[in-house]
Amino acid sequence: MAKPDTAELDPVLHAMGFELDTVSPSLLAGRLPVTARCCQPFRVLHGGVSALVSEGLASMGAHMASGYRRVAGVHLSISHFRSAAVGDLVHARAVPVHVGRSTQVWEVKLWKADPGSPEKKTQIAESRVTLLCNLPVPDNLHHAGDALKKYAGPAAPAPPTSKL
Repeated sequence: MAKPDTAELDPVLHAMGFELDTVSPSLLAGRLPVTARCCQPFRVLHGGVSALVSEGLASMGAHMASGYRRVAGVHLSISHFRSAAVGDLVHARAVPVHVGRSTQVWEVKLWKADPGSPEKKTQIAESRVTLLCNLPVPDNLHHAGDALKKYAGPAAPAPPTSKL
């Protein structure tokens, strides 16, 4: 499987420098080198960028898990525990908590890697993203999921994690 092209899958995440590593209906993961482009004036990662990463990953995952139906985020809740400074490498991982017929809930965690020991990570943020996932795809956008299908394939939707 080819390495996911973040620019093709999410141009806004790509503009921030985010790189996707894993793309599937049950897991999305990637990393963001913290640069001045994604920081607030105190040279630490802007909380809005953490929220952008969370919603971007959850939306891609929900789109795939719904069988490539149109999705829309309706709620995002994020807690920031620690900062990440310019030069840090932030890792992100999104997994579904609930995959239902009309809604999905995704959990997204962000960590920063220890420069001296990259396998050691400190969690910096955690979010929950709720999405509507039963929306029809407009005729003029029926190819919207094609880029994701190249990396995750046209697999069947993820099984529901709840009967709700």
